[in-house]
Amino acid sequence: MSKAHSYHFIFKKGTEYKDLVPAFPDILGIILKENDHFQGNEASDEENREMFELLNIQDLQENRKPEGYNRKGKYRLMFPLDRVEVYIKSTVAKPADIKRVAEKVKEILSASGLEFTTSEDDGIELA
Repeated sequence: MSKAHSYHFIFKKGTEYKDLVPAFPDILGIILKENDHFQGNEASDEENREMFELLNIQDLQENRKPEGYNRKGKYRLMFPLDRVEVYIKSTVAKPADIKRVAEKVKEILSASGLEFTTSEDDGIELA
């Protein structure tokens, strides 16, 4: 097992998944860009990006836990099963790099009017 670096966004009690709808496309965009996923000019890149965004947005609109983005790459966007929270994790990024990405996400969440606290490195273990 390897230690993951993580940055958690813990939402105020009463926050629901549907409250994340306005912020989600921009947050996903940050993760995809940082991973250099779906950034090409090919139609398939745009279609895949739109598919990931649409599936997650549909879940959020239905007030369900979304898939997030858990593909191979430098960063993953995760939603825990048991609470309305989102976190970014990585096994390869330096703590300073993950914090830089987290600051971008923090700006988007704040601009969306969501109330949250943050936590770093909650000791997540990855197989």
